[in-house]
Amino acid sequence: MARSQQASSSAPPRPMLAIPAAGIPSGPEWVHEVKWDGMRILADVRDSALRLYSRNGNDVTARFPELAGLAETYDDLLLDGEVVALDGGRPSFHALTDRMQVRGRRRAQHLAAARPVTYMAFDLLRLFGSDVTARPWRDRRALLERLDLAGRHWQVPPVHDDGEDLYAATRENGLEGIVSKRRDSPYAAGRRAPDWRKSAHRTTLSAVVGGWRPEAGTTDRVGALLLGLPDGRGGWRYAGRAGSGLTGRVATRLRDEFASLASSSAPFSDTVPSEDADGATWLEPRLVVEIRTLGGPDQDRLRQPTFLGIRDDLQPEDLLDA
Repeated sequence: MARSQQASSSAPPRPMLAIPAAGIPSGPEWVHEVKWDGMRILADVRDSALRLYSRNGNDVTARFPELAGLAETYDDLLLDGEVVALDGGRPSFHALTDRMQVRGRRRAQHLAAARPVTYMAFDLLRLFGSDVTARPWRDRRALLERLDLAGRHWQVPPVHDDGEDLYAATRENGLEGIVSKRRDSPYAAGRRAPDWRKSAHRTTLSAVVGGWRPEAGTTDRVGALLLGLPDGRGGWRYAGRAGSGLTGRVATRLRDEFASLASSSAPFSDTVPSEDADGATWLEPRLVVEIRTLGGPDQDRLRQPTFLGIRDDLQPEDLLDA
């Protein structure tokens, strides 16, 4: 199975992650940002060269050639942000999936011209050789704003004092939600910390594929994915099957990915119902996909899950550590 380029030994640290919020935090110690429906990227500029790293440390620079101009902004800086693709003026993870999976340079350049992305830079980790992750968010933000990073394909999105108002506005505009951050928080690289809290309007989650079923009347066309979520014991519980969203080129790519993952047994720690197991081909749980579902991930079975895309930027271990 084709995988992303392995992380370089000089790759920057893993990004800081948010925890789910029980409610919108309020008070002067909190600031709020739009939660973008995109791909988390660390943008590393050194000696007039740009390297883009995914959440799990893979070099994905070649996939986004329209961001190459970031190398000409400053001699040395490390940014945290998200690459987003717009569909009808709104960020769409589904619209981003082709860009996330592209391999060849010519194909990447073609997609960049046809469906360009925007890099939303929301944090600063290094500037002119100095690591600033230990400094509070308010200081890092002030430095970031003074850089005046405004380009055709990148920007520094605004922050807001009123989380409830921003949450309502993002709902009205069909956006994913908000992220609330403590103004005095350092940057906890590679950790999920309560200083950052996310509040989403709709549930999108990552799951592993533990098996697949063919489309009715066929033997080799993917009709449904059998999904797994962490069981809390280092394994995977069966979370249900997803058939919506498996169309055309996506289904073909999935079938190719499955070729090297075939397994003689189900990878789940619990029993798969016979109506889902019948006719299934089991897989090693190595492929991560993005799913949209009604309700949250704690339900026994995902409600009406819809396949959104393959998450080449995530490994199964990332889900177990979440």
